[in-house]
Amino acid sequence: YLFIKSETPMIKVAVLDDYQNAFEHIIDVDSYKDKYDFKVFNESFISEEAAGIALEEFEALLIMRERTPITKSLLENLPNLRYLMTSGMRNNAIDLEATKVRKILVCGTEINPNPTAELAWTLILGLARNLKQEVDNMFQGYWQTSIGLELKGKMLGLIGLGKIGTQMAKIAQAFGMQVSAWSENLDLTHANKIGVLPMSKEDLLTNSDIVSIHVVLGDRYKNLITQKEFNLMKKSSFIINTSRGLIINESDLVKALEDETIAGAGLDVYDKEPLPQNSPLWDTPNLIMSPHVSDQIAGWEKNSARFFGENFKRYLKDVPLHNICNPDLGY
Repeated sequence: YLFIKSETPMIKVAVLDDYQNAFEHIIDVDSYKDKYDFKVFNESFISEEAAGIALEEFEALLIMRERTPITKSLLENLPNLRYLMTSGMRNNAIDLEATKVRKILVCGTEINPNPTAELAWTLILGLARNLKQEVDNMFQGYWQTSIGLELKGKMLGLIGLGKIGTQMAKIAQAFGMQVSAWSENLDLTHANKIGVLPMSKEDLLTNSDIVSIHVVLGDRYKNLITQKEFNLMKKSSFIINTSRGLIINESDLVKALEDETIAGAGLDVYDKEPLPQNSPLWDTPNLIMSPHVSDQIAGWEKNSARFFGENFKRYLKDVPLHNICNPDLGY
């Protein structure tokens, strides 16, 4: 069932992008020392060539973020690699097609929709109450410089009504908001069951006071929101993105905010992460940003480590693994 095991007694495992130094606190390395030889990389590699040199000897990678691109060309320079483990079930930094060609098994962890929904609502509430502006002004000696927005009676437009979108809808309804949704594969039965109004993308953008994105990035959703879409939105509306940066055209978003085509935006994801210091987003008005922390909660890393350890135990016993991301390898 599984890939070919190493003939050496120790499996070399690289932990990538552990820039919070979390790994040493969430997994008891000593309990695995007879089977695994761990090496933690806290910083990003300066180039793909540097990554290839550093990772050449490893048989397994535990990928904690999406910062290191696992490309076809990188995989070609990792002859010993047989196994990838990523947090969550989707990691856009991994070329899954290339892993299939090289017979490298990719597994993930369980998906918890709550943290992302909670962070999205943090951004929404921050925008509605002008929180960033008010806090900044307060520290400069000003007091009550703006008027907030009441959410009750407003419409939340959800682009995507999967697990996270569904959680968003429930919270919006608790606030007394109307909720609409659109996606290319929207489940109309599910939408009706939870009291969400299906709309076309154009109608959703035109009628929503807040638009929140919760779809999986793919070719059909890349650059889904451009200047054309911003022009459909209300001048008083907000847009929230906790999904993936490439879904919104960043240049068009900057222009829409500078021209006051829309009233504000909340972002947790970006085209390039970490956000480059020369990004125009830093100086864009009416924008609240967070550094891709939507899934960074207590227990998140421990959950990843638990799946990592459990899957490796299964690997050693020749039993099926959990949460395979590329299941059509034929194992």
